[in-house]
Amino acid sequence: MPKVIRKIIKIDEEKCDGCGLCIPSCKEGALQIVDGKARLVSDVYCDGLGACLGECPRGAITIEEREAEAFDETAVEKQAMREGSSTIPDETKGCSSSNQSRVTSNESPLPCGCPGTMAKELKVAGKAKAEAKVEAQRNKCCGIASELTHWPVQLALIPVNAPYLKNADLLLLADCTAVAYANLHHDFIRGRVVAMACPKLDNTDPYVQKLAAMIQTNDFRSIEVVMMEVPCCAGLFSLVQRAAESSGVRVRIKKTIISLEGGVREDD
Repeated sequence: MPKVIRKIIKIDEEKCDGCGLCIPSCKEGALQIVDGKARLVSDVYCDGLGACLGECPRGAITIEEREAEAFDETAVEKQAMREGSSTIPDETKGCSSSNQSRVTSNESPLPCGCPGTMAKELKVAGKAKAEAKVEAQRNKCCGIASELTHWPVQLALIPVNAPYLKNADLLLLADCTAVAYANLHHDFIRGRVVAMACPKLDNTDPYVQKLAAMIQTNDFRSIEVVMMEVPCCAGLFSLVQRAAESSGVRVRIKKTIISLEGGVREDD
């Protein structure tokens, strides 16, 4: 097929972390997660309109103008038919129709080919919670049932409009608190929606905008930031303050600091 000068997407592999949030926005199926990165499958599948740009939390996708094969709608249709019976492993595919069919009324579509990123509410109340406790005892565990009510929990993967966020009390945890504080589920997670992030290792630049959008969209009752006493964790609380200010919405924000020994060092 002859090449033409046209607009087409460009993916910065240094910025891309393979989260897959761009995949479902590309209706033509031009993007897939391959080797942990978003890849343009073929020039002919990309219409160059850039519907995927706004979904990338890392800013890894841009539009460039270069020589490329012309967009081929027929090729897109043929690819969609092949995807329906494709034997490509799930870890290298985007959101195929088979993946979408697993989404129920209380689950958001998968943001990438990994089932672990499907946004869903977890039924832990009542009978399900009692059964979980029995199972924990059977497995010689502590007998304490999980208080987690949704998935995913990483801030980078939680959709801004996930149904479980509406009117919620948001608990933003620094990653390390999950292993430092022994009674995390009972004392902090119970009755709250959880988001986790690391202000040192994550690229937090997109988090301010994302949290601001969450605050504007979901009318949070409160936000509590739980972080470690180490200096690098301070950025997590600052991030939430900036997001709240940017959102223009008044919301109660609380900060709790966990010591390295696993106790509550500061609570205000």
